[in-house]
Amino acid sequence: MSGRRRTVIAVAAAVILVAPLAFLWQRSLLPSSMSAMDMGYVDAGGGAAMPAGHHHQERSVSDLAGPRNRPPDFRIELVARKERFDVPGVGQVDGFTLNHRSPGPEIRVREGQLVQVTLVNESVPDGATLHWHGVDLPNAEDGVAGVTQDAVRVGQRFEYRFVAEHPGTYWYHSHQVSHEQVKGGLLGPLVILPRTAGAETDTVALLHSYDKHRTVSGRNGEQHVTAPAGRTVRVRVINTDAGPVRAWVSGASYRIQSVDGRDVHEPGELRDTATLVTAGGRVDLLLTVPSNGAARVGLGGGGVSLVVGPEGTTAPADADPGPTVDLLGYGTPAPLGFDPARASRSFRYDIGRRPAFVAGKPGLFWTINGHLFPDMPMFTVTEGDVVRMTIKNHSGQVHPMHLHGHHVLVLSRNGTAATGSPWWTDSLNVADGESYEVAFVADNPGIWMDHCHNLPHAAQGLVAHLMYTGVSTPYRVGEDHDNEPE
Repeated sequence: MSGRRRTVIAVAAAVILVAPLAFLWQRSLLPSSMSAMDMGYVDAGGGAAMPAGHHHQERSVSDLAGPRNRPPDFRIELVARKERFDVPGVGQVDGFTLNHRSPGPEIRVREGQLVQVTLVNESVPDGATLHWHGVDLPNAEDGVAGVTQDAVRVGQRFEYRFVAEHPGTYWYHSHQVSHEQVKGGLLGPLVILPRTAGAETDTVALLHSYDKHRTVSGRNGEQHVTAPAGRTVRVRVINTDAGPVRAWVSGASYRIQSVDGRDVHEPGELRDTATLVTAGGRVDLLLTVPSNGAARVGLGGGGVSLVVGPEGTTAPADADPGPTVDLLGYGTPAPLGFDPARASRSFRYDIGRRPAFVAGKPGLFWTINGHLFPDMPMFTVTEGDVVRMTIKNHSGQVHPMHLHGHHVLVLSRNGTAATGSPWWTDSLNVADGESYEVAFVADNPGIWMDHCHNLPHAAQGLVAHLMYTGVSTPYRVGEDHDNEPE
């Protein structure tokens, strides 16, 4: 074979190999800006993508706002900064603060109060927002850059207003470059108390890791909650990290009073059993201080725990009991308020992973229903629809799935039906190989993110949206508008 022929064959082989890669690379490039409404493809779930007569009723997400016509019952200004700060038990770290603190101030309000929070960005260079995680509020208050608002740039401010309608444990965090800003500490706890509060001792245990050191409400190591023997204590566990943690009580029995801000119906007494708290999730643990000492609330091990009891008392060692309560059968059944069997929309959210180019970069990327970001399904509903969704995970990793603006009812896991208390959740731990069926009523119009709350996964494209017919957004995602919602 001549040298020239060998050269021609080599060039042809290179073209055959490189041309498809070049084509895939070109297709993966993202526009400099895009609307969330134009991402991917419409999935109507068996219903109409736009029912007849709805075209003239289009509303902007900006119009779906909280009350503006009366003074707030609670107001606070939160100033966001990028700075170096001290974490007790850890030392100095570089990250983000609100009012020079991380976690930010605890917001504690009463059911029915009108809440006003003003975010001021003093020095967060990429801009910031505040998302009210788990609070089913009006869409314009959801705090998602490029979808419900523009990121608040340095020197700007933004006002959030919403009625605290449902008592429970929640948290707030930035939804702009969130895999960096949340990890760096731009977050805080939110508690909505019922109109009539009980006599229990009530404390927040917000878990967050700074430089890989887990903390409880901003402090590393063992923390103490002072309460007399016989006192009922509610511990509100909030997991702000990227992966699930286990929580348990040693030295006393306990009940899981609430999951993701929704009460468990007739919760049973637990002992020597842990509960799993997924990333973004919350559980309220209810215990009674023993008469002969203190109880310990274990929070993932590693010496991070709460000792609950009289001052100076000791508690059992921090040891994971092993068994885990299954929320499918915990508590007892109660009325649902809707019939999941009469669904008008049915969707699948099938999570996988494969080699590909995304945004011009090669790697292993997440897929939803076989599609890569941004060609993801736009789950389309009409207000009033009963919706069923099957979430499957065959990606090789666990995913804490979080739907904004709604709580979903867990119907089954791996084909096993729920038999206990209605399990309402907004942050669902879906392990590799698991399949969940959930249902909800589409009763909160808007454009809502439905994404993995392991936030680096969201940054890598594990993001879809739930869109109501007749709703649009004027905001855009991308370099031209500096909105990076993830």
